[in-house]
Amino acid sequence: MVTVSTTPAPRARPAMALAPAPAPSPGAPNLPSPETSNYQIRTGSLKHILPKKCKTLASQFSVGGRLSTWPAYASGQAILQSRKPCCLSEGRSKKQASLTIAKPRYLEELECYLRKELQSLDLTKENAQELKLQPYREIFEFFIEDFKTYKPLLSAIKNEYEVTLAHLREKIRSLEPLKAMLVSVSDECTRQIVALQEEEKAEITMLKKEKLYLLKLIDKMKEEKGSLQTQVNKLRKNVAKEYMRYINECDARKLLLADLNEMRNQQLEMSLRQVQEVKGEDLVKVTLALKIARQDLTKAQVELNTMKADYGDVVPRRDFESQEKKYSDLFEKMEVLQKDFDDLQKEYDTLLEIHQETVEERDQFYNELQQVQRSSTPRPDWAKCAEVISGGPERWSYLEEGKTSDQLVDVLLEEIGTGVLKEKDSFPGLGKGDKVPVYLRYEGQVKNKKLNKKDVVNILKEIWKEKVSADLQKGKQSSLPEFFLSYLQKKYGDSSAFEWAYTIYENIKLYRSNEAMSLFYDILSGKVDEGLYHGQNQLIANLLKELMASDSSNSGTLMTEQFSLALRAAFPLKSNDQIQELIDASRYRAESPEDLIDYRSLFMEDEEGNAGPFIAKIRSQYASEKQEYLRELRNELGHAPEVEVDNLKTAFCAIDPAIDDLTLDAYVCLAFQASKEQWDQTGSLAVDTVVERLLAGDTKRISARPEEIYTSLSERGEGGAYP
Repeated sequence: MVTVSTTPAPRARPAMALAPAPAPSPGAPNLPSPETSNYQIRTGSLKHILPKKCKTLASQFSVGGRLSTWPAYASGQAILQSRKPCCLSEGRSKKQASLTIAKPRYLEELECYLRKELQSLDLTKENAQELKLQPYREIFEFFIEDFKTYKPLLSAIKNEYEVTLAHLREKIRSLEPLKAMLVSVSDECTRQIVALQEEEKAEITMLKKEKLYLLKLIDKMKEEKGSLQTQVNKLRKNVAKEYMRYINECDARKLLLADLNEMRNQQLEMSLRQVQEVKGEDLVKVTLALKIARQDLTKAQVELNTMKADYGDVVPRRDFESQEKKYSDLFEKMEVLQKDFDDLQKEYDTLLEIHQETVEERDQFYNELQQVQRSSTPRPDWAKCAEVISGGPERWSYLEEGKTSDQLVDVLLEEIGTGVLKEKDSFPGLGKGDKVPVYLRYEGQVKNKKLNKKDVVNILKEIWKEKVSADLQKGKQSSLPEFFLSYLQKKYGDSSAFEWAYTIYENIKLYRSNEAMSLFYDILSGKVDEGLYHGQNQLIANLLKELMASDSSNSGTLMTEQFSLALRAAFPLKSNDQIQELIDASRYRAESPEDLIDYRSLFMEDEEGNAGPFIAKIRSQYASEKQEYLRELRNELGHAPEVEVDNLKTAFCAIDPAIDDLTLDAYVCLAFQASKEQWDQTGSLAVDTVVERLLAGDTKRISARPEEIYTSLSERGEGGAYP
């Protein structure tokens, strides 16, 4: 807000006092006197003091007590200077010489004062225009004060401008609330428009659907119109043909009648000639001949009428044969179309029945869904766990990615168990009984080493590495529990070995979602055979070897087609869908272009030993293929509760014809937990037990199913080799 106030502040100004100032006119704003006060421009808390006006002598800058009229003819002087010197008369040249005087000193001081005032202002503020107007106002007041004759008129003009400016400021100030109200009303109208648009969306959608339905109906009617137009055109052609045939028949009959008439006339002429020739003959004889001729004529007329009646609608043989051929062709086409129609009718009836069954199943499933929704508990809001889990929402989003509710429960249990495990300083020993594993046979309290996931995974990798090396040196496979204890004793000493054993055991028992820890725990506790670990590693190593062989440039990347061929070479028994699943898993969060796959990054693990989606998909397919293989084995064994060695070998050969003897013996030894020499002493074993033991080991199909082999050969055109 700009305020005007007066404070005394002496300051010189350019002025010319000519006459006393007149009294202010009524209605003019109450402004301070320029002779006794200064103007102050107040903007907020900033105050700018304008100079005080002081009187000057009238004769200081005037000539003969009058103001100079220099500005009045300055432009005229410039015009005179622009003309050519040769065109000037002598009198004008003298006048021009008399006009080359400088500006009046008073005008120069006013301009200088205005420049200084404008330079001293801060024009970056919001009220810069108000501040800029003030120096011009002062110059105008100085000018009014020095022009005593015109001072009342100029003062009245100035006062009217001031009043108008004040009025406009008040009017602007009063319109500010209306501006805010206009903004709020505009927002409200916008909201109402958006609401109306939302309400009309449903109606627009319905109208669009109706439009699509009408368009389909129009297309259908157009098709019907086209078919009807085709039929009309065909009928028109048939009518035209019949009409032409009718015209031909009519013309033929007319020609035939003309021929008959001509023949009759000829007969009459001949009869007349004969009569004329035989005038001299016997009249009775002529009469008799005439009578006979008339009888012959009548007979011929009867025969002609009979022929007309019998063969009037008969067509020529040529047309008949062509029409008969067309009829036979159309009849054959009609039979084919009728057959197709019958097939389509049967297919339609079948689809209608399937649709009816599907509708019934859908209704049944919908009712079951409604029942389940009413009776089942609501799905938990897993997002709430982000506030409790250490690491916040970012870590929780990483943990819950791609997991089911059951797996998320395991994750929560691991997180809770991790906190409890870190709080424990020691573990109670399980004693030295025979039922206690050898690596846990300890009495008393065992110190907790408080290891994290990364440390445990690194220790497990070292144990596997040392065990594989030791087994290769010995030439046979040792027991993992015994090697586990001996490794810890060798590395950490007998006194600390059980501390490390208990700590590692509690960690791998807790973290079931970690593949490395979970598999080591299952093998250590005897739930899974050690061959499963080596089999999976060998499977992954063979795949990596095949991929590296396909990478001729050793760039670490392969084209999608090359990657697919390498997968088929490494996994010849996998179906096309399984290969496609592996390709899709390889592109999970891929940073390479669409056609390139960075296969080396697929085999990398994080610091906790977790593999990527590609390796996880391979292990998942390995588990599902093994379950399917054993399911076929169980079906082959039939409903017998127990199985012997020979029966098991026969079942394996039936479902896997190309299995070699070494692999078959290994599977039988795994199922009966006995060496080959002990098979004769081994009796029958429960089928469930056999399947469970095979499921815990590295059991996999060696060759494709017989029906798959036959299908593959049939696709390549070699199916005739098989009956």
